[in-house]
Formats: sequence, structure tokens, C-alpha cells
Amino acid sequence: MISAILLAAGQSKRMNGENKLLKKIYNTPLINHSVRNILSSAVDELIIVLGYDEDILKKKIIKSQKIKFVFNKDFKTGMSSSIKIGLENLSEKCEAFFISLGDMPLVSDDIYNKIIKLKDNKKIVVPTYKGQQGNPIMFPKFMKKKIMIIEGDVGAKKILLENKNDILNLQIDDDSIIRDFNIKENFNI
Repeated sequence: MISAILLAAGQSKRMNGENKLLKKIYNTPLINHSVRNILSSAVDELIIVLGYDEDILKKKIIKSQKIKFVFNKDFKTGMSSSIKIGLENLSEKCEAFFISLGDMPLVSDDIYNKIIKLKDNKKIVVPTYKGQQGNPIMFPKFMKKKIMIIEGDVGAKKILLENKNDILNLQIDDDSIIRDFNIKENFNI
């Protein structure tokens, strides 16, 4: 079973009071582009970690039996707390999991499937664009314990640095894997 943890708990601090995940792209809330792309891929389980604006987001997100919503009461402490909540809610059947970012709506189902095809029970699969590491990153199940020790407002970059020899880089010719939507100018597409 392949799982995805979608981080959607942040406060959108750089958006001047507007929640970026609710802002529309092509008449659809940003978060639903991310959710739809994951659901259209070979991912079996989608854990969506909510925090800030939990109730509003939950109502706006498309429904699917593959989705499990979890709440991060500590969302103000940063990304690592959301990752941990997601990891704690993985299915016991999970063989590998993605850590996906809610503010990266252009990562297609095709990119998810390319990463899944490279699945290796001993390697982390990292998509790269022109030599730059991107997202989503797929981790083998055994990495769960190592990721559970990260602290603060950091993602899994520390884990990647500490496990350089355990990485499979997958060249993706699409800048969507490095393109997040954090400021209003990003929405001019």
C-alpha cells in the first residue's frame, strides 16, 4: 500500500490574511488541485493533515473514501508536528509514503506514478528538476522512526541530508515539483 500525507495545516502567513489553500486556481480551491492529483494517482491512502481553518478546509475538500482527515492541534509549532501526526495515522499496511505539500497544486498524478514506479524498500525517492530537489518525496516505511524525531518548522530536508546514500533521484522535466504557492504573485498563472 502506498500512502500520501498531505500537509494542509499552515497559516498562510505570507498571504496577508488569506488562506492560500482556499484561493482559487481555474475556479477551484488550490487544495483540491493537490488532492485530486493524488487521488488520480496510484496512491492507495491519503491522509490530510489540517490545522488552521480546519472546518472551512474540510468542507471545501473533495470527498473520497481514500481520504482520512487528521487534526494537528500544534500546527502553530511548524511543519514537523504535521508530518508526525500524518505518520501516526498511516495504515499498518503502508509500504511507502509520500510527504506532500498542500500548496503545490501543479504536481500531476503522472509525477506521483513515476515516483511510485521507482519504489524501493530501502531508498528514498526524490524528484529533481534541473538538479534541484523537489516534492513530493516518497519514503520507505522503515524511515518513519527517523522522521518522527524532527522538530520545529522543518520538513524532511534534515532526513535527506542525513541519509544521502539512501536517495534515488528521479529527474522530472516539470518545474511543478519545485513550485509552491506562498504569495499572491504565485497565483498569476
